[in-house]
Amino acid sequence: MTDVTVGALAPPRPARKAEQSDFRKKLGFFSMVLGMFMAILDIQIVSSSLREIQAGLSASADEISWIQTSYLIAEVVMIPLSGTLSRLLSTRVLFVMSAAAFTASSLLCALAWNIESMIVFRVLQGFLGGAMIPTVFASLYIMFPPEKRAGVSVLIGLTATMAPTIGPTLGGYLTQLMSWHWLFLINVVPGTAVVIMVWTLLDIDRPDRTLLKGFDFLGLLFMALFLGSLEFVMEEGPRKDWFENSYITDFTVLAAVAAVAFFWRVLTYKQPIVDLRSFRDRNFAVGCLYAFIIGIGLYGAVYIVPQFLGQVRQYNSLQIGTIMAVVGIFQCMSAPIAGAMARKFDPRVLLTLGLTLFATGLFLNSRLTADASFGEFFLPQAVRGLALILCMLPINQLALGTLSPLALKNASGLFNLMRNLGGAIGLAGINTVIADRLALHQARLADNLNIGRPEVQSVLDGLSARLAVTMPGDTDKMAIKVVWQMLTREAYVLTFNDCLLIMAGVFAMGLLFMPLLRKPKPAPAGAAGGH
Repeated sequence: MTDVTVGALAPPRPARKAEQSDFRKKLGFFSMVLGMFMAILDIQIVSSSLREIQAGLSASADEISWIQTSYLIAEVVMIPLSGTLSRLLSTRVLFVMSAAAFTASSLLCALAWNIESMIVFRVLQGFLGGAMIPTVFASLYIMFPPEKRAGVSVLIGLTATMAPTIGPTLGGYLTQLMSWHWLFLINVVPGTAVVIMVWTLLDIDRPDRTLLKGFDFLGLLFMALFLGSLEFVMEEGPRKDWFENSYITDFTVLAAVAAVAFFWRVLTYKQPIVDLRSFRDRNFAVGCLYAFIIGIGLYGAVYIVPQFLGQVRQYNSLQIGTIMAVVGIFQCMSAPIAGAMARKFDPRVLLTLGLTLFATGLFLNSRLTADASFGEFFLPQAVRGLALILCMLPINQLALGTLSPLALKNASGLFNLMRNLGGAIGLAGINTVIADRLALHQARLADNLNIGRPEVQSVLDGLSARLAVTMPGDTDKMAIKVVWQMLTREAYVLTFNDCLLIMAGVFAMGLLFMPLLRKPKPAPAGAAGGH
């Protein structure tokens, strides 16, 4: 009787062990995704609180912009380097080192005593934490079998798109409720938890220390100069009138020379710092182009909408956050739907739908007026929220899903680099368009403000009469000033509409490259996703 009972109970034990192992793997991977979320979030979390940080560190207006620029430059250099480091150290060791360094440098940022120390700590935060982003994308295809990747991809895509969307809102809320120091202190507890969880739960692959022999330090130098200079030019160019400024000209030349040296080194050295052979895969190359386009829309929309609400509507950070939250809510709502569709439909169909919806959302947003509020923003924001996950999920699958495990780590870095470069170049283009179109619209509207026109004189007389009741002084001059402010506001409205329309055109043009994508080959039945 006892033997029969033991025999009956014996078979479930291995199943429970496998179940526990699978649970540990999922929990460890979820911890990695949380680390990636923090790294992406910190790109934008400071954007709505720069004035408070500037006051706290006694920095000038030009200096404070480096709080974002320094982080982006450092992160852009690390992202493509992460593939080589992941093979050299192992995925787990690199991720844990990156998460620990990111957490420590976040604490240092909160303790910064002047702008110089803050910039140094932000460079450390961006560079040392930048490896978390591509490592997560690569680990998806290493750790999970093909039949489980669609659901996990939804989690990654949602995280990668949610972080930039809620960054300014969360940053403004933390600063208003407590202080700007909490923009960085908020990373300490979850960052520490991520380090412990990933180190304890995961063992993804083995290090290859042979890569130390012949490590391409010269290629690393050329890559850092190329990408760092390019990012600097993209970030600072619009603020400094591009080539009217000697620094922009010098760094453009440096970026060009370093780019030539970098590509020469990569294509001729036996063990290059970045392997570009993944671009021979047509799906990966076109997927990187789409990642670039997504970067333009993802970071561009998060930049333009708060700019409009702040400058035209004079909304505070919490009011702006309420409107921006619509995108995040609809992203979350669409995630399970996108996951189910990914299992049934060709990823090219999903990508076409996502790009079309994103272009539609931007187009709907390009009809703003000076009185636009939550109601006018709701539908465009909702459509964009639905579109984001429908873009990210199939792009990940199309670009990375057919590569070998050996190529994945390096390719993931390049793929994520393209999204960040799309954001940097897109924001540079947006700021340039804003400067040019604002001047154009102001000039055209001013041409119609001829005091000799009866309509204009009637408006000025009416304003002057109303101002005379409440304000002493030269009411005629005050009336002219009010009219000019109204003109500037309308010029801003037209300018932001132009930017949104141009971005919609970029997404619509992206559809032209769809025929270049091949349908991914079905994975063999029972294919394992582990190492």
